[in-house]
Amino acid sequence: MRPKPRLRLRPRPPEPSGARRLARRHPGALLALFLCSTGGALAALALPAALGHTVDRLVDGGPVPWAGLLLCAVLTLAETGFDAGAAVLTTSTGARLTAHLRTRTTARVLAAEPRRALAVPTGDLTARLTARTADAATAPVTAAGAVAGVLLPLGAIVGLFVIDPWTAAAFLLGAPLLVALLHTFTRRTADAGADYQRAQSVIAHRLTEALDGVDTIRAARTGAREYRRILEPLTTLAAHGRRTWAVYGRAAGQSALLLPLLMLLVLAVGGLRLHAGAIGVGDLVAASRYAALAVGIGSLTGALGALARSRAAARTLDPLLTLDPLPHEGLGPLPGGPGHLELRDVGVVQDGKQDGNQEGKQDGNQEGKQDGKQDGESLLDGEPDRKPLLTGVHLTVPGGTSLAVVGRSGSGKSVFAAVVGRLLDPDTGTVLLDGVPLTAMDPALLRPEIAYAFARPALPGTTVEDTIAFGPWTAGPAAVREGARAARADGFVGLLPYGYATPLTDAPLSGGERQRLGLARAFAHPGRLLILDDALSGLDTVTEHHVRRALDERAGRCTRVIVAHRLSSAARADRVLWLEDGRVRATGPHEELWADPEYRAVFRTETGEAEETAEADEGPGAGADGALPRARTEVEAR
Repeated sequence: MRPKPRLRLRPRPPEPSGARRLARRHPGALLALFLCSTGGALAALALPAALGHTVDRLVDGGPVPWAGLLLCAVLTLAETGFDAGAAVLTTSTGARLTAHLRTRTTARVLAAEPRRALAVPTGDLTARLTARTADAATAPVTAAGAVAGVLLPLGAIVGLFVIDPWTAAAFLLGAPLLVALLHTFTRRTADAGADYQRAQSVIAHRLTEALDGVDTIRAARTGAREYRRILEPLTTLAAHGRRTWAVYGRAAGQSALLLPLLMLLVLAVGGLRLHAGAIGVGDLVAASRYAALAVGIGSLTGALGALARSRAAARTLDPLLTLDPLPHEGLGPLPGGPGHLELRDVGVVQDGKQDGNQEGKQDGNQEGKQDGKQDGESLLDGEPDRKPLLTGVHLTVPGGTSLAVVGRSGSGKSVFAAVVGRLLDPDTGTVLLDGVPLTAMDPALLRPEIAYAFARPALPGTTVEDTIAFGPWTAGPAAVREGARAARADGFVGLLPYGYATPLTDAPLSGGERQRLGLARAFAHPGRLLILDDALSGLDTVTEHHVRRALDERAGRCTRVIVAHRLSSAARADRVLWLEDGRVRATGPHEELWADPEYRAVFRTETGEAEETAEADEGPGAGADGALPRARTEVEAR
């Protein structure tokens, strides 16, 4: 007997986005960058000494010191070559680290429970996965390349001490002011960079939000107001940008004043020491070169600024990189069965700030979204209020039957659909599929057993065939066409310029046609459980009839869970689940529930409005099923 596997609550340890972890990804390239930077710095430090010695030989009037001149030429070429190599390595390694960090962060988001992964507003999440990852990935490269910025001034100061302690003391007299300048610059640029990044996230979130609700904005003729709302943070963004440049400007101005004074002081002391006979002409030449390298500590400001921005960006990625993957016991494939579904005392308590991502988004409006979400605040970083969305759901759905889930808006229908397919883990209770808890199954083995169709399906892929074939496995051409026929999508696909090979960018699809492609994708990936989350809302009556018949043909082989708004969907189901305020109001055949006037009232409010909207959306260019109202944002089954 196979031993029972241990529940893995944390399959992978948290992955901080620190520079040391990133550095372990490409140690060879970073080592080469370090060696190039170090080699260039050492060549630059050796050049003044060689140049001073050569000048002394020339001043003494002896033979031309060809060896010294050759050494100076070699050191100059070495410094140039090492600097060029460092520049190439900085660019290439930074690009590879950025790609790695983006891939790792995206993988963490996709592997986590959607409720947690989608806590970050879409625009903010996009900004973190693009601009923030690029900023955070520069830390190891900047640190490796900053060796030259540190080694050059320190080595130059040592060189000054070797030539003459008094010239070195003259430089050190102003060094504390230079160190204070660098410290202030680093602190202020870090604060300004973090504020700038937050303002960028606000704009990105508001823009994404407006694009999601473009139909509502167009219908309400509020485009100008949305334009002002999206661009309103530009004032704050500009202020932070000016603040950043002001920090740079003050640092540059102070450096422009301080560094020449230090240089002048060193040369003045060196000249006095030359006049006194303590040092020679060559020593003065070398001292001037070392002084120039020593005051070059101001070049560290760029590296320090980059490190400060990288650190601020890394802090925004940490909540994503520490997301826990879905826990499971690692059980093997499910035992054979037609999809017997059982829910035992299932409850879901959702963060209050996330209500706008649930049922409130069905109507496609902006009212369900919190102001804090509009400002790009992440729910991963706060202590939100909690609200029950499902409470004490006990239910058994025999394998191979159909279940219609009905209820008013906000009753928990979409939450129920997400729980039974494990797009969302319940906070209490257990969901079993053919006797196996969903939390015990490896998601990679569970996902092929469950097919989803949504009201607003995402259409990944390049062509129409690609988007239907997309899923836990790539469906073959025969399965794609069979799924399209079942979803009544083959008719309009055949009218496209290249049929199934038509690029999606060249396919003018109505809302109902997009919905049918989502249904075709679900039909092309048959499993033991099929969940339709309001996936028939954009279909006309005739098309819905044919799709319902295709669903009925799967009776006995596949359990169908249909979030229904239309009376016809509930009437054809084997059983109806009536939800109200997250609780089970009643279950049973539609004919029995129809005797309850409150049950009938659900369809007068829900179905009547849906039918009126569908009729209003139909038009000359909308196709047979009209345009699909923006119902809810799809949470893809992974």
